[in-house]
Amino acid sequence: MAARIRRELGAEVELVGGDLREYTVLVDGEVVARAGRFCFIGVVPSQQTVMRELAARLRVSAPMTGD
Repeated sequence: MAARIRRELGAEVELVGGDLREYTVLVDGEVVARAGRFCFIGVVPSQQTVMRELAARLRVSAPMTGD
């Protein structure tokens, strides 16, 4: 996901270790997307959703590629 954000949105990405399979995407300290304790059963936002939200926050056009 980090590589896709860099490639498609040209955004700087910092990876920080966390719990197994947990992730949070932040822009300027604000949560854009989060997958937490229920991610093991598939309750996570799609990559397309995350990219769309990031693009909106960064005010760039989101690529229309699939997940």
